[in-house]
Amino acid sequence: MEKQWFVLHVLTGQENKAQRSIEARVRLERMEEYVGRCVIPTERVSEKKDGRKHTYTKKFFPGYVLCELALYDEAKGLDENGRKAIYERTWQFLRETPGVIGFVGGDRPSPLKRHEVDAIMTDKPGGGVQERPRIDFSVGETVKVRDGAFMGLTGTVSMVDPDKGKLKVEVNIFNRKVQVDVEYWQVEKVSVEETLPEAKA
Repeated sequence: MEKQWFVLHVLTGQENKAQRSIEARVRLERMEEYVGRCVIPTERVSEKKDGRKHTYTKKFFPGYVLCELALYDEAKGLDENGRKAIYERTWQFLRETPGVIGFVGGDRPSPLKRHEVDAIMTDKPGGGVQERPRIDFSVGETVKVRDGAFMGLTGTVSMVDPDKGKLKVEVNIFNRKVQVDVEYWQVEKVSVEETLPEAKA
């Protein structure tokens, strides 16, 4: 029986609970033929605080779980309403799973395309776990350099590269505006209070 990947809408904050419930019920009710893998896409995000690197897991899509399902009965074709016939056993199974709200895409959802699945999974175990730096900065924001050759300077973020964990910051050096490259952990946001003395000066 062919399975395809679908996106399930679940209660936000209960993704792990819904995943565990699906997996436990599959074994209990012998639904392996209809329900395959159930994945919560995550990524490893790293940040540096107080000179130390901290890494934690972050969900890509809070409130959603990917599930491999045999949902459509291709042998039956269309039902009496002209829609794709579904396996009632699969449909009922998911409706009775705690935490599952429904399918993304309604009662007759479209399965994910292969390239969409590959992009999410990135061919890594654990549903696409990859480490990347945490970036909370945006263009136009004022930051202060806390480490490196430009330590102590305050400037404006002109570019953010979240994949590499780098920023371009425009600072004043000898009364000239200069673009400098810094790592994400080398800067911190400047509070309104910190900018007031400079504004008064």
